[in-house]
Amino acid sequence: MSDTLFPAPGSKSEQESGAVFAPKFGADGLVTAIVCDASTGQLLMVAHMNALAIQRSLESGEAHYWSRSRDELWHKGKTSGNVHKIVEISTDCDQDALLLKVEVEGHGATCHTGRLSCFYRKITFTDGKAALEADAGKPLFDPNEVYGK
Repeated sequence: MSDTLFPAPGSKSEQESGAVFAPKFGADGLVTAIVCDASTGQLLMVAHMNALAIQRSLESGEAHYWSRSRDELWHKGKTSGNVHKIVEISTDCDQDALLLKVEVEGHGATCHTGRLSCFYRKITFTDGKAALEADAGKPLFDPNEVYGK
């Protein structure tokens, strides 16, 4: 990968106001990627990207992420068909987080559980206990059929 694609972060002023995309990667080499539906704005998932994932995403127009659990580059939808077509990528003020606005192809689901969004449960707190409550619809596909598990 070319060093000129992602130069080292400059001064605070350059990071916040300049025209140079210079992501500020964490010690683990990753930036947080917030992913939402380009049409509705609904939050779909939160992921991580390293420099290669960002480069592949920019070049292909399809989202690539870094899987921390598998320790590998991950082309979203390669297995499931639920590809994230990138409509827009933006960065926050200090360039240590990205916002991807995407169109979801395939079944229209982002989550590996078959749901539209990975955020399909809300946390409730009653009588001193936290619990999870489903607040979204049923899966759009059967993960066992798609992933062969």
